[in-house]
Amino acid sequence: MAHYLDPKNDLIFRHIFGEHEHLCMSLLNSILPLEASQRIVTLEYQQPELVPEIPGLKDSIVDVRCKDNFGRQFIVEMQMYWTDSFRSRVLFNASKAYVRQLDAGKDYKLLQPVYALSFVNEPFDRDSSVYYHHYKIVNIENKEKQIEGLEFVFIELPKFRPTNRAEKKLYDLWLTFLTQINEGEEKVPEVLFEEGITKEALQHLERYSYSKGELDTYDRYWDVIRKERMYYLDALDKGLAKGHAEGLAKGHAEGLAKGHAEGLAEGRAEGEAIGLEKGLRDVVLNAKRKGLPITQIQDITNLSKEKIEEILHQ
Repeated sequence: MAHYLDPKNDLIFRHIFGEHEHLCMSLLNSILPLEASQRIVTLEYQQPELVPEIPGLKDSIVDVRCKDNFGRQFIVEMQMYWTDSFRSRVLFNASKAYVRQLDAGKDYKLLQPVYALSFVNEPFDRDSSVYYHHYKIVNIENKEKQIEGLEFVFIELPKFRPTNRAEKKLYDLWLTFLTQINEGEEKVPEVLFEEGITKEALQHLERYSYSKGELDTYDRYWDVIRKERMYYLDALDKGLAKGHAEGLAKGHAEGLAKGHAEGLAEGRAEGEAIGLEKGLRDVVLNAKRKGLPITQIQDITNLSKEKIEEILHQ
């Protein structure tokens, strides 16, 4: 029985969609909101690295960047965790790709659109069941009017559920391919073998087709991802524990100073409240510094969005 690797791993994702033009073209045509007349007919890979020149956005290497027969550019990325800095990076790279199209003295009319397609293996809009997020530059009062040039699609993979719609067959198949295959699980959805394009993509997931060096890189990638997640969670836990302990100590001291049982109980309760508030404040600030979105901070702290924003603006 074949042993399949996880397509969400950077090495595998780039191998499949960054080295096989017809697979990437199928993915883009099925996922992006393109009219029939706008479908991609040919693809040409571009240099995948866009090196930012501003602080805070270093190490920005896109997974796949290509150009089609119309001259449009497509930036495709797989991201394991959502952060505000990732969103900024996507905006930066797409904007840079757009402005770099023209040499000095060329007419701006020659500029072609840039599409940024980002698959995110984590929910970031927890208040909605919608997983497909399409952004354009639009007129606020009349959203039918837009400035063409940049479009962004973010897909929250964990929210996706196959619909089995005939007119969206490849759309469902590619998202099933990205969500339903995890290393160590031998069973692969049979529907992926029924379509030639996804059946071919499955062949590129088979472990035996990679060298030992490539498999070592594959494993190191998961190690890095796990360590990053542990770092975030440890920092949040330490902030909460420290604030809670300090608050309890302060409350206990104030209660003793009052000199009677009622005062001690009152002081302890007040201290616990202060400690909890300080702990939550530290968690919110630490989480924001690590780039976590407000929705994820809500999940961690159970605070309202308004309270979180109040803490961030103090």
